[in-house]
Amino acid sequence: MTTRSLWRGRALALAGVVLVAFSLRSAVAALSPILTEIQADFAVPAWVAGLIGTAPPVCFAVFGIVTPALERRFGLERLAAAAMVVVTLALLGRAVAGDAGTLLAATAVLFAAVGVGNVVLPPLIKAYFPDRVGTMTALYSGLLAVAAFLPPLVAVPVADAAGWRFSLGMWAVFALLAIIPWVTLVARERAGARRADAAATASGAPAPVDIDEPAPRVLGRLPRLPLAWALAVTFAISSASVYALFAWLPAILVEHAGVSHVAAGALLSLFGAMGLPWSILVPIVLTRWRRVGVLYAVALVAGLAGVAGMVFAPTAATVLWVVLLGTPQGLFPAVLVLIQLRARTHEGAVALSGFTQSVGYAIGALFPLSFGMLHEATNGWPPTLLLLGILFLAMIPAGIIFARPHTIEDEWERRHGAW
Repeated sequence: MTTRSLWRGRALALAGVVLVAFSLRSAVAALSPILTEIQADFAVPAWVAGLIGTAPPVCFAVFGIVTPALERRFGLERLAAAAMVVVTLALLGRAVAGDAGTLLAATAVLFAAVGVGNVVLPPLIKAYFPDRVGTMTALYSGLLAVAAFLPPLVAVPVADAAGWRFSLGMWAVFALLAIIPWVTLVARERAGARRADAAATASGAPAPVDIDEPAPRVLGRLPRLPLAWALAVTFAISSASVYALFAWLPAILVEHAGVSHVAAGALLSLFGAMGLPWSILVPIVLTRWRRVGVLYAVALVAGLAGVAGMVFAPTAATVLWVVLLGTPQGLFPAVLVLIQLRARTHEGAVALSGFTQSVGYAIGALFPLSFGMLHEATNGWPPTLLLLGILFLAMIPAGIIFARPHTIEDEWERRHGAW
């Protein structure tokens, strides 16, 4: 495939991907750092705060299922624009909330739109940048990582200076800007279609119809394919470990490793920052050298070593254990690349993206709660950490399935006939 300029002829798509990627993660990360400031204005019960914390993976799972159907009805560009419109309105809705119920409702709507955006971005990259999949996925996942740790850094200072409403609402600017490229591309597409219709009418020929009609029941086929389940399990490992450790790592560090609360906060930031280098390196490694097995091996060994270190010698090299526990975050950008490499058709990429994220986030939503329940039942952190180690072991069968390069369409045709 010929590689062309990243900008030439597709600058709007590039700007759209960048702005959507930043808006998706900053929308999630902007609330929790200033929850105390919000509670000074109105009561936010613990159960509401818990639902807000659980809402992202639940919404991502649900809308991972419905997004492929929405894409078939409206198209990727229209769906991306609509998602950003809803994100903008929901961010503003959170900023003007006057009670906990409104805050929760606006947050649920926000994460539903973010769930749609999560699913449509990988196929958009495949559609507009088929020659730059590694570069664009590195850029996309890198922006997700930046948008994860930037809002917590600025949210509290901005809230102190201008109030929590401004601190929450200011992120709507990026979502608003993200609407413009996709609306412009849709308008250009419609204008081009009208010109083609006019030319066909003048010549007496039938107008060409450019319909990318997805194969029927594509999403329903994926649960019958080991490759789709391997990708979903990989995403589940990444999301479950990240959500669980973001929720419980500070408590583990303070109660089990004996560090101070300040040090625990710094180590949590280090854990989150581990996603950035992997977001840049993993897509390039996978697209240039296709070393999928090596990536799985590194993530598995590092994750198990981090669990073992934290269980048996938590005070010996705490920083190293946190770094090792953060290494499996490299599976997230790997999934974004593999969605595109393991589907050869547009409808296959959309369906695979939806299936992978819906299953992965559904499992990811269970682990923070499971960690807390297991800790209460055992009154200690080692059993909980061993549960994380068991989760990491699921990389072995997934990595074996990915050892042979093939697509979901290839696998279906080999097992069931024509795609």
